[in-house]
Amino acid sequence: MKIKTKILTVTLALSISSLVLADSYPEKPISSIISFGAGGNTDVGARILFPKVEPSLGTSLTIINKPGGGGWVGWTNLLNSKNDGYTIGYINTPNLITGYLNPIYKRNKNLDDFELIANHVTDYGVISINKDEERFNTIEDLVAYAQKNVLTVTTTGANGDDHIAMLKMNKKYGTQFVPVHTTGTAQQRAALQGGHVDVSFSNVGDTNVAYKNGQLKILSIMAPERSKFIPDVPTLAESGFPGVVSWSARGIAAPKGISDEQLKVLTAAFIKGMNNPEHLKKMDEMGLLVDIKTGDAYKEMLLAEEAGVTELKSILGW
Repeated sequence: MKIKTKILTVTLALSISSLVLADSYPEKPISSIISFGAGGNTDVGARILFPKVEPSLGTSLTIINKPGGGGWVGWTNLLNSKNDGYTIGYINTPNLITGYLNPIYKRNKNLDDFELIANHVTDYGVISINKDEERFNTIEDLVAYAQKNVLTVTTTGANGDDHIAMLKMNKKYGTQFVPVHTTGTAQQRAALQGGHVDVSFSNVGDTNVAYKNGQLKILSIMAPERSKFIPDVPTLAESGFPGVVSWSARGIAAPKGISDEQLKVLTAAFIKGMNNPEHLKKMDEMGLLVDIKTGDAYKEMLLAEEAGVTELKSILGW
């Protein structure tokens, strides 16, 4: 009887402790590391979202920009932070994944080192050409031309989503795309519109406004279905080129080891904030697709992307 009473007392104490934690967390502001500079799509998206999340948390989310290393300056800071629930951050793929799969960096980190909270944005890839291009005007024309001729392709950096998508096209459809890496969207756009490269692999969020303004042509979207932002642009699959899907995903994570109760509080607050009508409206205006995924669904999405990169290891020289 005494043993049963002792077990019951301990169990009750643990249950009360969990309830107290859930009721009291968070007790102070939460730092959020953005692994890219102020003014970029990740930073802007966070600043639109966070005010809609803070009321549910009852505290502020403080943005700390830590650019550099293709995102790994910030992610290293995040992973080295205390797993006390008071430091979270955005994780951007595929940069995060290529950063630990690339053997040159000798990183011993992977997805298992993060506690996944929620995916925020999935920005699908597009294939664009100069508005005055005359050699090809459809994705079918472009692929046929690129199978016989070498074409330069601008990307936002080596081993990023644009570069990976280009390599997938070369591997699956025998195109002869050669990358011309840039430091970001502005330089990438200038190269295409200035006629310095033949093709651009980029994202809906980076190009939809320029497309609507007639500054460039988007031939195809590398997504499972058409985008609501550019509904007249066909997918690669419906144009006869299935098997190449590309995206840049941005979500929120914490260092591994935060408590289950803290994870529940954070996840619930971010889901509510992401579903806020004003947040959704502003993200729509930017051409950014809010794509809420949590738990196993979020992990499966990232593991699928990891598998896609792994298939290209030999082409990447890894």
